Amino acid sequence: MIRALYSAASGMNAQQLNVDNIAHNLANANTVGYKMRRSQFQDLLYQTMVQPGAAAGAQTVVPTGLQVGLGTRVSSNGISFAQGSFSSTSNPLDIVIEGRGFFQVRRPTGEIAYTRAGQFHLDRDGNLVTSEGDPIEPQITIPPEAQSITIGSDGTVSFTLPGQSAAQVGGQIQLANFSNPAGLNSIGRNLYLPTDASGDPTIGNPGGQEGLGTLLQGYVEQSNVSVVEEFVNLIVSQRAYEANSKVVKASDEMYQQVNNMTR
Repeated sequence: MIRALYSAASGMNAQQLNVDNIAHNLANANTVGYKMRRSQFQDLLYQTMVQPGAAAGAQTVVPTGLQVGLGTRVSSNGISFAQGSFSSTSNPLDIVIEGRGFFQVRRPTGEIAYTRAGQFHLDRDGNLVTSEGDPIEPQITIPPEAQSITIGSDGTVSFTLPGQSAAQVGGQIQLANFSNPAGLNSIGRNLYLPTDASGDPTIGNPGGQEGLGTLLQGYVEQSNVSVVEEFVNLIVSQRAYEANSKVVKASDEMYQQVNNMTR
């Protein structure tokens, strides 16, 4: 019975973390470029009373054995990088990645972070920056007098100046990709940092031979969270939490009966 108490308690803790993860997904249902996380569970140690395959006789073995599990835990909450839906905007600096890849952002510390959120702006010097003011890498600078800005599917940024019909090239947007994007470290603000699990980034132009996606100007990628699916997962998690709490109650009642046997 003591095993049942601790096993049920571990199940309640695991479902609490699962609900926390679902709440985070729902909170970011409208966050541009957000990628949902899915909790993954793992069973804990087993107390082996009879080893499977142990000798049962001179020429026979135990076919199944007797092992009692000791509960569960959340082993990870992997990131799903499935493509989110595209929304059209009136901002020519909004860019979406059709396919694989991440925008490169240089943080104030000098390190390069990566993001799928393509909502960009111009700072006072004409540099293409994120909503936090961090410039993209490589740096793109557009003169303040530019009349129109065009961003090609291959990442070429061009603009026209007053009195000129020919477009001028303002820079080249490059994307980064990872062999294991799920291994990236989320640091908030729609940014990721590489880890040993993700591997080193592969840099290239959009649509190049590195398998990187192409760019689409005037669109943003919405969150890939399915609100309906998250609510279903929330109900399942609530029921699992309730079931584990009933196991705790049943174990407690069994202990009560044992304690009352001498009365």
